Order: sequence, then C-alpha cells, then structure tokens
Amino acid sequence: MASASMPKQAGGITRAAGLRFILDVSCVVIFVIVGRRNHGETTDADGTLRTAAPFLLALVCAWLGSRAWRAPSALATGVVLWVATAAVGLGIRRFVFGDGTATPFVIVATLVLGLLLVGTRLPKRRVARR
Repeated sequence: MASASMPKQAGGITRAAGLRFILDVSCVVIFVIVGRRNHGETTDADGTLRTAAPFLLALVCAWLGSRAWRAPSALATGVVLWVATAAVGLGIRRFVFGDGTATPFVIVATLVLGLLLVGTRLPKRRVARR
C-alpha cells in the first residue's frame, strides 16, 4: 500500500523509484563527462551519448532485470546495478560498439561506477538509522 507521501504511479512504480532511476542515469552521464574531459575529449552531446550508451543500456537492463524499483535506495540494489552496469556496459562497449576496454579503463570505470551507483545510496542508509 502506498503512503500519502509516496504515491504509486502507473505500473506500481513509486515517484522515489523514478527519481532514483534518474539519479542513476545522471551518475553514468557524470562518469562519462568527467572521463571525457580528463582525456581532453569534447563533452558535446554526440560524443557523450556515444560513450555513455553502452553503460546506459546496461543500467536499464540491470534496473529491469533486478526489479530495482522495488527497493531503489537499498544498498544491495546499488551493488547489483553497479556490477551489472560495469560488466555488461564494458562488454557492450567492446563487442557491440567496438570501442576500447584497456585494463586501466576497466579498473577506473568499475571503481567510479561503484562509487557513484553504490555510494549515492549510503546517505539514505545513514539518515534512516537516526
């Protein structure tokens, strides 16, 4: 049953889940923009979208596969999304887009995505404990 402050939307998805999904997408886009800037590449829409696309596709699949909307702020959800987004995103990047997956990139991408997708869920847990 939905509370008055968190009404259910179409398909049983809460507003909180929708906002969390937008935050997760934002995390992936931030990862891409920072990475592109650090390597002297432009942050235009085309280049950013091309770089982000494999990870965004992986994130959407991870959200659907894990049914992340059921517990969007849970730390466990963040871990599942992180691992799936990094692993599947790197695979899509390599085998579908034909882009590089050098070991340093794999390490940095995995760590940064973990920091963003899991780390942004930590404040919620801390507030909930108080």
